[in-house]
Amino acid sequence: MKELSLHILDIVENSLAAKATTISISIKESYTSNSYEISIADNGTGMDAETLNKVQDPFFTTRTTRKVGMGISLFKQAAEQCGGSLNIQSQLHKGTEITVKMPLNHVDRQPLGDIAGVLVQLYSAHREVAFKYTHTTLAGRYEFDTLEIKNILGDLKIISSEIRHFLKQMIQENLEEIKASK
Repeated sequence: MKELSLHILDIVENSLAAKATTISISIKESYTSNSYEISIADNGTGMDAETLNKVQDPFFTTRTTRKVGMGISLFKQAAEQCGGSLNIQSQLHKGTEITVKMPLNHVDRQPLGDIAGVLVQLYSAHREVAFKYTHTTLAGRYEFDTLEIKNILGDLKIISSEIRHFLKQMIQENLEEIKASK
């Protein structure tokens, strides 16, 4: 994967497979401290200690459809490639939080990519899940909360392409407003 948004999508898919009903995604970036942090937390089934010890191994998976689980190990590799780290906290029946920290200005840090597209796709495909995305820079903070969107849209079963386009554009414009300058 060449974009951090795709790593985020992969981790969120793990959360969905773990029956999460609430998923929080947070990105914090700071030029003054040269830090970039991504955190993904859920209220899914969590992991026991044995699974937690194995989950970063690319040849370990709990899936029955394939014999490898590359998502977390690839995310870890992306972080370590630029001097960063990945940390996982999990508690059985309570949920999991994955945090990646890396230098903001490192030449090998992958770009964020189309996070707006990822958020809209997740919301459109998993309307029963509450997603909360928070992005913080020195220039400000933006929050996308699907519970707020659901209150506005009501109980629409299918979100039209016009609404998806509007949501993506809204997210992109808000992220552009808080884009930190060097």
